[in-house]
Amino acid sequence: MFFKPRFSTKKYARRGFRLRGNTLVLLFIFFLIGLFLHYGGRTKPVVAFWNDFRQLIGLRHSRSETGENNPYKAPEPNESPDVATDDRRGEKSSRSDKSDESEATDNKENKPSTATSGNVRFDFEKEVDFILPLVKSGDNIIQHEGYTLRYRDQYKDADWVAYPLLDYETTGDADRKYEQFKPDPTVANGTALPSDYTRSGYDRGHLAPAGDFKFSQRIMRETFFMSNITPQAPQFNRGIWKELEGLVRTWAIRDKGVYVVTGPVLKPGLPTIGKANEISVPEKFYKIILYCNKPNIRMIGFLLDNEPSSNSLREFVVPIDRIEQLTGIDFFPKIPDDLERKLESKSRDEVVSEWFLN
Repeated sequence: MFFKPRFSTKKYARRGFRLRGNTLVLLFIFFLIGLFLHYGGRTKPVVAFWNDFRQLIGLRHSRSETGENNPYKAPEPNESPDVATDDRRGEKSSRSDKSDESEATDNKENKPSTATSGNVRFDFEKEVDFILPLVKSGDNIIQHEGYTLRYRDQYKDADWVAYPLLDYETTGDADRKYEQFKPDPTVANGTALPSDYTRSGYDRGHLAPAGDFKFSQRIMRETFFMSNITPQAPQFNRGIWKELEGLVRTWAIRDKGVYVVTGPVLKPGLPTIGKANEISVPEKFYKIILYCNKPNIRMIGFLLDNEPSSNSLREFVVPIDRIEQLTGIDFFPKIPDDLERKLESKSRDEVVSEWFLN
């Protein structure tokens, strides 16, 4: 005689750890461990990936509802569809929502001018648009409050961005986490869209960096216009280019202000990215910095390949003449010719000594 239980045990037979049924779980755990090791033990990228994964499989509300941020994801525009428009109502609403973070730093009436930096200006500095490269008839010049650029529609890129950088502008409570990339409504034929860069393998690289305008949330917001953005290799944008941007801010503080002109080297035949637009991917980028404090004046130029590098920034110093030959741009044309020739033809050793050893 056998005892027969009054309940079935069949439905419990599959309980417990079974390798075949948990292979995906094990692989996922090993993937997280590999991701953790890949980022050198930093937890933020792993947490960001985990949050994205949980959102994907529906384990939690979206970050747009909870207000959480992924620090390793570039801000995307909220607009749908992703199209440039001249309707400023949405922009006005967005700005009013951000008034709290902007109010303390956006008092334009109290903004010092370049004349109040403490440096003594040359007469040519006082000329209108002194900082701009030579502008030709038909050029598409876009002026924003913080910077001016020349936009090249055939490349969907600006080939130069120019602005003065004073020491106080590099500090403040403005934060890029409040901003999103967006088309520039002031460009008549339209700019690239943020979505043109999605899964392209390239960063949305700033020409005028957001970090140069920490004194004002409003002006920092301008740096996220797509007219100021260019395709940059990720490890270039986050590495040597970021290092150069930081060095320029250090010099602006040390020298109580500098002039900056920066951009890509554009030419026909460059590879392109984009979905709605064809955006040329530059092979090289340049940055030119001018310091004036009468009677002292000095200029330095950098030319870098759009690729990662661990070399010293000193190795990328080149004569300004070389950058002008590559780009076809005449920089600082309002400086008297004899002085301009002297500044632009200096050797790298002379320039490095003036800037890095000063």
